[in-house]
Amino acid sequence: MRAVVYQGARDVAVKEVPDADIKDPTDVLVRITSSAICGSDLHMYDGRTGAEPGLVLGHEPLGTVVETGPGVQMVRAGDRVVLPTHLFCGLCAACARGLSAACLRVRPDGFGAAYGYAGMGPYTGAQADLLRVPYADANCVRLPGEPGDEREDDFVTLADAFVTGWHATELAGVRPGRTVAVFGAGPVGLLAAYSARLRGAAEVYVVDGVPERLEKAAEAACVPVSVADGDPVEQIRDRRRRAGLPRGEEPFDGVDCGIDAVGFQALDRDGFAAEKPSQVLDDLARLVNQAGRLGIAGVYAGKDLHPAPEGHSDGALRLPWGTLWGKGVTIGTGRTHDRRYTVPLRDLIVSGRARPGFVVTHHAPLEQAPALYEEFDRRAAGVIKPVLNP
Repeated sequence: MRAVVYQGARDVAVKEVPDADIKDPTDVLVRITSSAICGSDLHMYDGRTGAEPGLVLGHEPLGTVVETGPGVQMVRAGDRVVLPTHLFCGLCAACARGLSAACLRVRPDGFGAAYGYAGMGPYTGAQADLLRVPYADANCVRLPGEPGDEREDDFVTLADAFVTGWHATELAGVRPGRTVAVFGAGPVGLLAAYSARLRGAAEVYVVDGVPERLEKAAEAACVPVSVADGDPVEQIRDRRRRAGLPRGEEPFDGVDCGIDAVGFQALDRDGFAAEKPSQVLDDLARLVNQAGRLGIAGVYAGKDLHPAPEGHSDGALRLPWGTLWGKGVTIGTGRTHDRRYTVPLRDLIVSGRARPGFVVTHHAPLEQAPALYEEFDRRAAGVIKPVLNP
């Protein structure tokens, strides 16, 4: 079968690899119809996370079941399914607590696992013709419709981007009437902002420096804030003050909820020529109001092969803990416990209440993956969310 294979820093190729097949009774085999490229794939593409050459990439798959193991009960050949990024068994102590991203059975040397992801288990990636899905009764989320229909792009976001965006709003405590700022207008940031609107947030600001991304934020009824126009913290505070704050609430001219959807490859706003991994967290510490909440959905790697000056190979950062502590900011972080959200978000799509596929900007056959990775990595040609269609 064909697959997108990591060969080294900024070097991927489409190669023939051994066909995926059934290994355990609880496996199914899925023929992929859409497989999105994620910003997390770019961390590996850039050679930052210790990915080994030969790794098949991809963790955002949608497709059709073509074969089932004898132990599978809930899924049949012909079912259309989306497959959450983080594999889980559904039965261990972590899964029983709803902590599917911390599953204790899917990775013998740790907890939690993912398809095609460095350090997250032995599972082959999903940017390929076929994918083996372990613990299929737990990991396959069945979908209505037919491959390639009008909801294909919406459904593929259920593998990761929409779910992670929603998780970010959970981490940040977004509720009706809250004010929210999302830093980073990649797919996860845009869908975090979109999720905040779905959850009834009164105001949602989206901070980025790429014009096409900010246009997408405006499409989602959010307020775009360009870092090219100056300090985003002061821009948001100034906008809120000019709009008029109720008497007595003037000290709350920041936001109630802040979301970091950038992660450890954030750029220094002073010229944007170098990385500054603490930049977004520094800004959010200044912006979030007293007793507010901060949700960190951006990836912070435990192993960085080429750390920026303010970062370290073990993922350590210097952060403004005094500011955060003094304000009493509650901080939430970590991977998405997918199964808490996947089915409810699927049902929002099916009902027509949510159309998260608006973030998808580019489609390409598998053979064009190298060029699409290169453009996505440079934030060029308007590529915001690319999807491969094997």
